Amino acid sequence: MRGVDLALFPEAYLQGYAIDRETITRRALSLKDDIVARVLASLAAFNATIVLGMIERRAALLHDTALVVRDGRVIGAHAKTHPYEPGFDAGTAYPLFERNGWRFGINICSDANFVEPALALSRQGARLLCYPLNNMLRVKNAENWRARGPANLSARARETGCWVVSADVVGTHADQTSHGCTLIVDPEGSIRARVPEDEEGALLFDLPSVRFS
Repeated sequence: MRGVDLALFPEAYLQGYAIDRETITRRALSLKDDIVARVLASLAAFNATIVLGMIERRAALLHDTALVVRDGRVIGAHAKTHPYEPGFDAGTAYPLFERNGWRFGINICSDANFVEPALALSRQGARLLCYPLNNMLRVKNAENWRARGPANLSARARETGCWVVSADVVGTHADQTSHGCTLIVDPEGSIRARVPEDEEGALLFDLPSVRFS
């Protein structure tokens, strides 16, 4: 990640995706747990701002969270506000972050089905929306989301005038599959770069050198 300003990882990347409350409870970690401290320490050598998905225990709540990490420290977090999964508690806040003049915020996976979370960020001045995804679904549903996922992200870009970036999982696990939806969308809704479907990969993309006041 050297030379990278912002690195985005998929939803629940740290512990793996889960839906039911029992599994989520078993996997959940507090930000004070030793394993989280070890993960953060391993990232301290990188100058990039890192958006890292995890299952978070926050007091009595269980959140689908994206941490924002810089220099091995958590500088903020976003909890998914529209969880599809019955085992997660919904977040309520839309924090804003900045890297090299770019103000950005986070929506997580099923948040992309709704314009309100994206607008909550753009109205605060965000010009970049980050979407950690995990589209590991039963085969029929995965097929439906091959077109719907990119269409949602393009719509959110047009509606907000923001750049959109996403990071998704890909492959097959048991009876589920993900074709992958890792892409870059410009404010007009055009896909500017994409990891090919059904292929593992990462995108390296230079956003325009513009600072927003």
